[in-house]
Amino acid sequence: MRVQPYLIFDGRCEEAIEFYRKALGAEVDMLMRFKDNPEPPPPGKVPAGSENKVMHASFRVGDTSVMATDGGGCSGKPHFQGFSLSLTVADAGEAERKFALLADGGQVNMPLTKTFFSPSFGVVADRFGVSWMVMAP
Repeated sequence: MRVQPYLIFDGRCEEAIEFYRKALGAEVDMLMRFKDNPEPPPPGKVPAGSENKVMHASFRVGDTSVMATDGGGCSGKPHFQGFSLSLTVADAGEAERKFALLADGGQVNMPLTKTFFSPSFGVVADRFGVSWMVMAP
């Protein structure tokens, strides 16, 4: 059994994947657009003009697989509440670099600092609203 995060970007999925590719070295395993669905959805299920939006994608950040979609809505205002993705990096220097990249256009909720459990730990919501806990072991 395994649990995987499935992020719904409400119209900004491709932009988010590109951001994670640049910031975290994410690698795309699969990306399917609504127009490529072998079983077209019922009329009205996909908003007009959303044919090129992402129906389903899978990408890897390190050893972790993340799934994502634009979802049924395409307002461009995703809502991520009640969870954080935890990103453990090799050392404090890498924590600073990744934290800064994720913070670009986002919001720092807790600046990187030394804690009893990590030489470098911080919390940032990226430009899409996804919360990240960045830490060095």
